[in-house]
Amino acid sequence: MPRMTAARAAVEILKREGVDTAFGVPGAAINPFYAALKAAGGIQHTLARHVEGASHMAEGYTRTAPGNIGVCIGTSGPAGTDMITGLYSATGDSIPILCITGQAPTAVIHKEDFQAVDIASIAAPVTKAATTVLEAAQVPGVFQKAFHLMRSGRPGPVLIDLPVDVQLTEIEFDPDTYEPLPVWKPTATRRQIEKALAMMAAAERPMIVAGGGVINADAAGLLVEFAELTGTPVVPTLMGWGAIPDDHDLNAGMVGLQTSHRYGNATFLESDFVLGIGNRWANRHTGRIDVYTKGRTFVHVDIEPTQIGKIFAPDYGIASDAGAALELFVDVARELKAAGELPDRSEWAASARERKATLHRRTHFDDIPMKPQRVYEEMNRAFGPDTRYVTTIGLSQIAGAQMLHVYRPRHWINCGQAGPLGWTVPAALGVAKADPSSPVVALSGDYDFQFMIEELAVGAQHRIPYVHVLVNNAYLGLIRQAQRAFDIDFEVNLEFENVNSPELGAYGVDHVKVAEGLGCKAIRVTDPDGLGAAFEQAKKLAAEYRVPVVVEAILERVTNISMSVTNDIGNVVEFEELATEPGHAPTEIIPLTGS
Repeated sequence: MPRMTAARAAVEILKREGVDTAFGVPGAAINPFYAALKAAGGIQHTLARHVEGASHMAEGYTRTAPGNIGVCIGTSGPAGTDMITGLYSATGDSIPILCITGQAPTAVIHKEDFQAVDIASIAAPVTKAATTVLEAAQVPGVFQKAFHLMRSGRPGPVLIDLPVDVQLTEIEFDPDTYEPLPVWKPTATRRQIEKALAMMAAAERPMIVAGGGVINADAAGLLVEFAELTGTPVVPTLMGWGAIPDDHDLNAGMVGLQTSHRYGNATFLESDFVLGIGNRWANRHTGRIDVYTKGRTFVHVDIEPTQIGKIFAPDYGIASDAGAALELFVDVARELKAAGELPDRSEWAASARERKATLHRRTHFDDIPMKPQRVYEEMNRAFGPDTRYVTTIGLSQIAGAQMLHVYRPRHWINCGQAGPLGWTVPAALGVAKADPSSPVVALSGDYDFQFMIEELAVGAQHRIPYVHVLVNNAYLGLIRQAQRAFDIDFEVNLEFENVNSPELGAYGVDHVKVAEGLGCKAIRVTDPDGLGAAFEQAKKLAAEYRVPVVVEAILERVTNISMSVTNDIGNVVEFEELATEPGHAPTEIIPLTGS
């Protein structure tokens, strides 16, 4: 039997589980693992500037392609605690990432040794499993189980903590005979699907709500086929955006308090039946449950049995992987259609299309300083359907979700449940690393951008190009807008006179100088008519220099973005003029042709 260090065994397992990329920061307590990583070869490592950044890079990497599992690595103590935010983000959105940390020697873990912390206990609430391995012979089994857990049931992250002496201990391990454990996922039965379809057939105005589980299951094609067979309008959630193209006749728009479309909310409120697939009824999607559920029958399909009934009790629940359920939905719907037993939904679908064609928000403004709506209008023109958008939280993300267009699964990569500021830069680097052939465009407000701005240097060092659209109003815009309810504007203003960049006026931080100082390219735009040219220049600079390129749009200081202030999807406040008013054409949804 071959003998090797436990650290080397762990690396060999990573390779056999399909890992070829990792993100991290070395340190004393994880150096044996790094030595094994170098000796074994086959796994490309990207050095982050902050360990939290490494965890977000791993999440972006996972979310870009089916089967990817991002790996982030750090040393003992604060490296692990820094990655807790990344683990929380991943668990909230059902994203598998593997976090590997070093640890003090086993003999001193509980003796307040330097950088010794019980990271497994700290990480337990935000992972599927968190383990400090105390016996070197257990390392192969712990890693094998980690991949099984990450891929089985509801996907999610795992943390493995390796004391330095455990890493260095030699064990017997034969990597050539290693096999991953079988993945388990619940599967709907035909009887369950037939019952759900019978309930749908009994309704007059059914809708499908497609969540992130459809994306995770790589089942977008099945979703579209099922919608077309039954003629049912589809509402993608924020995490499911791209599961059905924006220009598809049955895409009814998003529903919710913030990241929603006027036509999406209007159509949903007309519905009488909702089939939720792979969604979790997030509160920013539903708003008040009494409004959301009134007059509607609900069927909920989710991979996690305990998710069914967590927010409200559906009329019927099915514990199943979204892909497995949709395969059966398609099979049964085909049979019913062939037998002429599916109701005609053409009139209902036509009414949804009519709302989609007319109920738009205005985007074309010529104001200087510019309004944010114009930025998204120009982004739609400049960036094609193959663009992968990456963003996290704030008014920039909310307005982007209201106004941008997404046509493919995994092309809207958004941190949904956790929404940590600073997520966007490292996540975009992970996405661009996972798919260097597709254009990647990140979207940030100024505060999100400043949180982990140092990670831009990672893109410069490792030649990871992408375009970062930075909308700058020198405000914590979403919190300022929320503070209206308290009649305050307190500690949310970022303005100051920068003595080194007086031309910025009150906008304070010179993001162009900072980005350039970190080895990237940057363009500042103050006139909305210059946005298109700036985006084209940014694409060329990214291709030429192979570094991140920042396009900073200087916005008016205060713009209120449409959202509900009463937690009611039927009562969204439209702060700006609407596109349906005279003289304002609606936002165009550019058709995706040729596919």
